[in-house]
Amino acid sequence: MRMPAVTMAGMRYVVTGGTGFIGRRVVTRLLATRPDAEVWVLIRRGSAGRFEHLATGWGDRAKPLVGDLTAAGLGLPEEAIAELGRVQHVVHCAAVDDLRAGEAEQRAATVEGTRAVIELARRLDATLHHVSSIAVAGNFAGEFTEADFDVGQELPTPYHQTKFEAELLVRSAPALRYRIYRPGVVVGDSRTGEMDKVHGPDYFFPLFFPLLAKLAVLPRFTPVVLPDIGRTNIVPVDYVADALVELLHAEGRDGQTFHLTAPQSIGLHGIYRGIAEAAGLPPLRGSLPRSVATPVLTMRGRAKVWRNMAATQLGIPPEVLDIIDLAPTFTCDETQKALSGKGIEVPEFSSYAPRLWRYWAEHLNPDRFRRDDPAGPLAGRHVIITGASSGIGRASAIAVAERGATVFALARNAAALDELVAEIRANGGDAHAFTCDVTDSASVDHTVKDILGRFGHVDYLVNNAGRSIRRSVVNACDRLHDYERMMAVNYFGAVRMVLALLPHWRERRFGHVVNVSSGGVLARNPQYSAYLPTKAALDMFADVVASETVSDHITFTNIHMPLVRTPMIVPSRRLNPVRPISAEHAAAMVVRALIEKPVRIDTPLGTLAEIGHYFTPRLSRWILHQLYLGYPDSPAAQGLASPDSAAPRQRRPKRAVRAVNPLRVPRPVRKAVRLVPGVHW
Repeated sequence: MRMPAVTMAGMRYVVTGGTGFIGRRVVTRLLATRPDAEVWVLIRRGSAGRFEHLATGWGDRAKPLVGDLTAAGLGLPEEAIAELGRVQHVVHCAAVDDLRAGEAEQRAATVEGTRAVIELARRLDATLHHVSSIAVAGNFAGEFTEADFDVGQELPTPYHQTKFEAELLVRSAPALRYRIYRPGVVVGDSRTGEMDKVHGPDYFFPLFFPLLAKLAVLPRFTPVVLPDIGRTNIVPVDYVADALVELLHAEGRDGQTFHLTAPQSIGLHGIYRGIAEAAGLPPLRGSLPRSVATPVLTMRGRAKVWRNMAATQLGIPPEVLDIIDLAPTFTCDETQKALSGKGIEVPEFSSYAPRLWRYWAEHLNPDRFRRDDPAGPLAGRHVIITGASSGIGRASAIAVAERGATVFALARNAAALDELVAEIRANGGDAHAFTCDVTDSASVDHTVKDILGRFGHVDYLVNNAGRSIRRSVVNACDRLHDYERMMAVNYFGAVRMVLALLPHWRERRFGHVVNVSSGGVLARNPQYSAYLPTKAALDMFADVVASETVSDHITFTNIHMPLVRTPMIVPSRRLNPVRPISAEHAAAMVVRALIEKPVRIDTPLGTLAEIGHYFTPRLSRWILHQLYLGYPDSPAAQGLASPDSAAPRQRRPKRAVRAVNPLRVPRPVRKAVRLVPGVHW
């Protein structure tokens, strides 16, 4: 015999999506209004940390239920279901609320996930409370009531289609008690402004925040006129949670649908006026006809491609431009009747819009990570430096920390890293050591996750870890492993670091990579056939990826370092035709790359060599051959002795030294070169 739903203290609930934007507020509200309630929150194993954080405020009446919305049977073992006992309500908040998600992902979570939740509710003999969306109305033109569902509307995107199909499953499921809730476009909390991200069937509301932020730089007297496009229905998340929990316990409402919507829709004009004062925007002086925006919104073919390209670079998902106006209007008569006298109403947008703006500007503005601290461009930044145990990496870590950045020093030598961190902290800086092997994908992934988990974010990466071999190719014919070892560290190690951080940077819309390359890439120095190609490959990788990440504001600098006095050059210390610079000098170049972010930093000699390869290739190759003849391999490279053996000192031919002596470039010339795009000395 089916037991009727009860509305009393001591009830048990299962909530899906309970750590999400709406769901966690529903859980909080349930625990606050039902002192004896127990709430089981369905979470993925990877969300356990998030649940534990939220549970500190919920207490032990909130319990984790580890499963997977997209797995068969929600991935719940029999013993877990048995442990739930008598559950009266299943609140289904989980779904994919992102127009940009792929159709397969949306279908797996929204449709198949709902199917599995229905089966769980039937098995538990509980009432299912399904959080749907006004997206089920699609592009229906006219009044859409709470009793309406399939009225012949078109469903323009997979998001609309999957929302419709999920609600259809609930409505058509036999022997199921259910209630359906259709929120409008859910924005932040009306009391605090707190928001996670955009929710609901369109992105219009926060979509224009970045654009409106740019108008804040205009003088107050600037005449601003805008078309009143983007009509939509906005509700704050606290109203949705409060109303849902109240309706969940209302007597005699099974089988009904509730529109958690505002009485009136709002467009760009209303949003602008609501935030204008808080955002420092000029007053809105008038309205442009909608026909001004129509050609942009209805573009087709190649013009649409260019429109979408421009939208992406502005941080606007192109998908929303085709559905920017909400066609239907929504009535909420039944919802208002059920909530009458409960003190739960949708507040006027203008009453809480300034709070939304202030929270967005402080916490969600994609440009906020690109702003320099008033204390300095590196103050407060988080910088990863690989190969930080010695040489350029060690000197760079010290120099970066001196400018107020937090340094994450990576290397394999734990003892050397500890000494570096101790020195930086003794001088008032902030540094942390992480033992990491960049040739090991598992080590890199673990280290990056550890840093992000403990410190929240990373701003910059300095790919400095590397190794070098000076050996003629004739002495390397049986040493293919030399080339493989070089590539493993110098190229694949750096690429691993970039790939591990790229999703994080795309989410933050900010990141910068400094690759410590070599001036030899420009000069094509002989005897470095294993080393220089790895740096050339890294240069090209950075150039290609940089062209793809412009809209994400992720940038790259390749420093073509001259010879640097580090432990790496000790085996060939007297066999190099140019005088090395100090590690501190090299570190200054790294700091400049972090602050100014040029595409590349070269040296005068490297620039001259590169020009020579273009205009006098035969002469350039002849000069390099003379260097090859004048500076032979070390005994170690020839297999005659180890690098640490006391090799006889060799005199360097004076003529060769003069031929490649670094250019003494006058200061005005050096300043002029900095004006050339992409070439920096």
